[in-house]
Amino acid sequence: MASESSDEIVVVGGGVVGLTTALVLAERGASVRVWTRDAVEATTSAVAGALWWPYRIEPVAAARAWALRSLEVYEDLAARAAPAGVRMVEGVLGETGLDETDGWLAGRVPGLRASTTDEYAGTGVRARLPLIDMPAHLPWLRERFVAAGGVVETRTVSSFAEADAPVVVNCAGLAARELVPDPSVRPVRGQLVVVENPGIDTWLVTTDAAGEHTYLFPQPGGLVLGGTSEEDAWSLEPDPATAEAIIRRCAALRPEIAGARVLEHRVGLRPTRPSVRLERDALPDGRLLVHNYGHGGAGVTVAWGCAEEAARLVSG
Repeated sequence: MASESSDEIVVVGGGVVGLTTALVLAERGASVRVWTRDAVEATTSAVAGALWWPYRIEPVAAARAWALRSLEVYEDLAARAAPAGVRMVEGVLGETGLDETDGWLAGRVPGLRASTTDEYAGTGVRARLPLIDMPAHLPWLRERFVAAGGVVETRTVSSFAEADAPVVVNCAGLAARELVPDPSVRPVRGQLVVVENPGIDTWLVTTDAAGEHTYLFPQPGGLVLGGTSEEDAWSLEPDPATAEAIIRRCAALRPEIAGARVLEHRVGLRPTRPSVRLERDALPDGRLLVHNYGHGGAGVTVAWGCAEEAARLVSG
């Protein structure tokens, strides 16, 4: 049964997209509840690296617009030195030329330039981008949402019809595969290794000839090493051989990583879709359903832009 409050909203999903969307709605005056199956710290978002960059996300033009809006927010959070877990950090995007970024990042990222051979042996771009510490950022989002009057409820949802509000926002990520249902939502498994940082203060992302990504992100809790992109793989158990291969590839780029003490293994399933679904829909009883899912490995990158667009869709 629908709630009597005409501005009440239930957001299904407590990852970075769901929390950011709920926060934007709450700070615009709506009464918002987040229904999340897992604690915020146990969502897929908590495992993310998480460098701001629109990685494997469609449609490209819309994703870049969402990403640029999110970049504005992250720059502001980093400048405030608030406990949001956001820092602006220098690094190199390997196998990327300036011509691939000039069209949409020119003038937007200060100091954007081609990397030197000392910084990276191949073709690359040097940039100062947001690096988000997810174990800090997700609780910060939750606390800011609660401070705006929002409520987080731990709840497993089997149908959107369970939501007792006039508006439901679907930020269910991979769970949208069954909830919508939408069989085009598929997992892309990512495995990471966190090691003691031997003194590295810049990030690096590279791609080999087979399309395999290797990256290292200096975070407050250690140096995050990655990674994998295994399509349709559902296992959340870290694979020891995969972890060894990740460390080996990263040590080939930065030899000081070899022998660094392993602190943690992480596995997450990116909720990938051919393109992000961000649109208005209706429940069978006519109530408004807004979809905001299918962000793959770029949820952090586009979270604020998508949240604001979802809020516009909610308001009509």
